[in-house]
Amino acid sequence: MTPGARLQAAIEILDGLDKTAQPADGYLRDWARSHRFAGVKDRAAIAERVYTVLRHRASLAWRMGNADGRALVIASLLAQQVSGDEIAKLFSGEGHAPLPVSDAERSALDTAPAGEAPAHVRGEYPLWLEPELLRTFGEDLPDEMAAMNARASVDLRVNTLRAARDDMLVGLRSLGVEAQSTPFSPVGIRIASGEGLGALQHTQFFQTGAFEFQDEASQLVTQLCAVKPGQSVLDLAAGAGGKSLALAALMRNRGEILAFDIDARRLKQLPPRARRAGATIIRTADQRGGPAWGKGTFDVVLVDSPCSGSGTWRRSPEQKWRLTQDRLGELSGIQSWLIDDGARHTGAGGRFVYVTCSLLACENEDVCKAFLARNAEYRLIPAIQAWKEAGFSVPLPPGVGEYFRASPHRTATDGFFACIMERAG
Repeated sequence: MTPGARLQAAIEILDGLDKTAQPADGYLRDWARSHRFAGVKDRAAIAERVYTVLRHRASLAWRMGNADGRALVIASLLAQQVSGDEIAKLFSGEGHAPLPVSDAERSALDTAPAGEAPAHVRGEYPLWLEPELLRTFGEDLPDEMAAMNARASVDLRVNTLRAARDDMLVGLRSLGVEAQSTPFSPVGIRIASGEGLGALQHTQFFQTGAFEFQDEASQLVTQLCAVKPGQSVLDLAAGAGGKSLALAALMRNRGEILAFDIDARRLKQLPPRARRAGATIIRTADQRGGPAWGKGTFDVVLVDSPCSGSGTWRRSPEQKWRLTQDRLGELSGIQSWLIDDGARHTGAGGRFVYVTCSLLACENEDVCKAFLARNAEYRLIPAIQAWKEAGFSVPLPPGVGEYFRASPHRTATDGFFACIMERAG
């Protein structure tokens, strides 16, 4: 493909993403399947352009005064110091290149907006979300958003049912992978983001269940559940089961884990993953009640609640532009219901952990404080206490206090929140 054709492809993909709820990575995969003529380098260049635009959509739209795919791609070229004349050559209209630059576009190219960009433009977040982000981060908001716009690392969780981290590090390095231990998780491995990492799924290590892809903050959340071999555990809203697999390893594959999710399609991914990992104690259910639920109460309940996903904006930047006030309000209702549901299934003396991959206080602290206010039989276990009790041999991460909070700026991880509670015995 010519450089112009790559730009036109990026424009079409960006416009298409505005009309779908499909994740950007899945949309790009589907585009590649239907455009077989695009080579590996073409697909990589197009994806890079698309993700650059998604991360910096606010500032690019502000620069051109327009937020359609064409304007955003033009602005992305300007941000790369490509001159207006060079852009005009790329937008030739010849072959598969974009149509020629219009008079209005040429005017925008030649004249930058007056004055400094507003804070939400500099921070690359929706204006309507600014009050909640300021409430959550205060003066740290610019640094948090800057970190959120950087590329995410690739984190792996070593499955201790199959391998030890030191051996896994040696094995990955033997394949030429620059793997390092994560700073906080005792079973984590970090790899700098880059080309070729998708090949990790085809290694013998992955195929035999020696590791799973899981962000370090997510690994730490499962560690703070403090599960023990022989316990009964409920993973409520389990999704594809990543945390269930981590819990099974922590329990040394002894006890029982029920992974529940109403989305049967996502949950269907767990049994083959569990077989690969050697985790035989996991059962799945997509309906409440029945034999799988036993007595209906558990020693440990983990609620990984549906949320805005704001903690994963590094990996899925399209989510921050799709989030709406109505959706955030809808999620608040789901979270309040789900935390109560988790509490109903927590046995006397049991541990109850509420988790989101959100940065926002309205989905985190607010939900937990309201729950504790209406449930006197539950008490908060400060995350700093839970961390010390877990016996970590590394320093306390920033953001661990009353609650567990992680973010790209604080901990170089995805954004995660956990509230750890205990039911009276």
